[in-house]
Amino acid sequence: MNYQNSLQYAQQLDSEDPLSHLRQEFHIPKDQEGNEWLYFTGNSLGLQPKATQGYIQQELDDWANYGVEGHFEAKNPWMPYHEFLTENMANIVGAKPIEVVVMNTLTTNLHLLMVSFYQPTKTKYKIVIESDAFPSDRYAVQSQLDFHGFDSEEGLIEWKPREGEELLRIEDLEAILDKQGDEIALLLIGGVNYYTGQYLDIKKIAELGHANGCMVGIDLAHGAGNIQPNLHESGVDFAAWCTYKYLNSGPGSLSGLFVHEKHAHNKKLPRFSGWWNHNKETRFNMRQSFDVMPGAEGWQLSNPPILSMAAIKASLDLFAKVGMDALTEKSTKLTGYFEYLIDQIGSDHIKIITPANPKERGCQLSVQVKNADKSLHQKLTEKNVITDWREPDVIRCAPVPLYNSFEDVYKMVEILRNLLSDA
Repeated sequence: MNYQNSLQYAQQLDSEDPLSHLRQEFHIPKDQEGNEWLYFTGNSLGLQPKATQGYIQQELDDWANYGVEGHFEAKNPWMPYHEFLTENMANIVGAKPIEVVVMNTLTTNLHLLMVSFYQPTKTKYKIVIESDAFPSDRYAVQSQLDFHGFDSEEGLIEWKPREGEELLRIEDLEAILDKQGDEIALLLIGGVNYYTGQYLDIKKIAELGHANGCMVGIDLAHGAGNIQPNLHESGVDFAAWCTYKYLNSGPGSLSGLFVHEKHAHNKKLPRFSGWWNHNKETRFNMRQSFDVMPGAEGWQLSNPPILSMAAIKASLDLFAKVGMDALTEKSTKLTGYFEYLIDQIGSDHIKIITPANPKERGCQLSVQVKNADKSLHQKLTEKNVITDWREPDVIRCAPVPLYNSFEDVYKMVEILRNLLSDA
């Protein structure tokens, strides 16, 4: 696309954008003078939909008015509340409803899934992660190795970029599996890398893993609501993601979980159990022996926290009105414009390390700063440009299509340009 570097052009793109009205559905933080921040950290914490307060208030009112009877008499009865989220969440990640449930938090869900899908033997026990995986994933797999009695240093295999490169190559993962596949039990890979913003080919990863007798799991913390991973079609065994980033459900909110349909009716899979993954028809007959539910619901343990789920429902209802196809189409254009403007600066002090191919990224661009100087990020913050810094040398910027505008992008890059020229 032939972009132009001017405020007028950015405003023209906004006027032509069929999704521009969505910005009005969100609370945009403001400074003390009432000026809106330029908010580019939806990859860390999404903004609050204006509808969220009403969704939560409905549950507070029903709690006040019905007490325990709200489980059945509330406007949105609490007993099946998690089911109200399933279809919309499944559409966002490209799954069937039987494959998805909302529960717990991300790392908790990864551990619960590894109870089922990490079944090491004495000779086939190693786990592959990307070398720059989010720290929580690394800690989780190391503790799983330790728990099963293996050396976590020896048992952890890192898929690394090549010398002098920042991005991962799928052929290097293939080489790891060709060499050590007989020893590898599990691949646990971030679908969108938190640091570089690289969107990996999860279908190819699943094919490579399964060809070597490995289970394959995906952490979609930076993917859900950002890209369309088509989880069912990909064939991965399991996935999990948080909902407070691109899914705008509030700080520390619940996680989504995916288990592929091929495992839906396998009651022999090892798992932890609780009353909420027991057959819902006999759940309250307390003297029944455990009867696990089919599908992703069979990994639940406890009854759902309604107030957190109400915030998720507010956001998912908005996603359902728009659809991921329209959001990803705008995202491609918005991030492409952002990339174009940064390239126009022409500074040797920064470079984008996120893939240039729109099919290999979501909306995040990771801007690497020469000499790892955090002061540039701090100066952006002082100008009410909200990005985030990731050690050792990256400013992560995410123009989110639900609420960021082309004008936001233009203004942000103009501020960045001026800061670099003053340096």
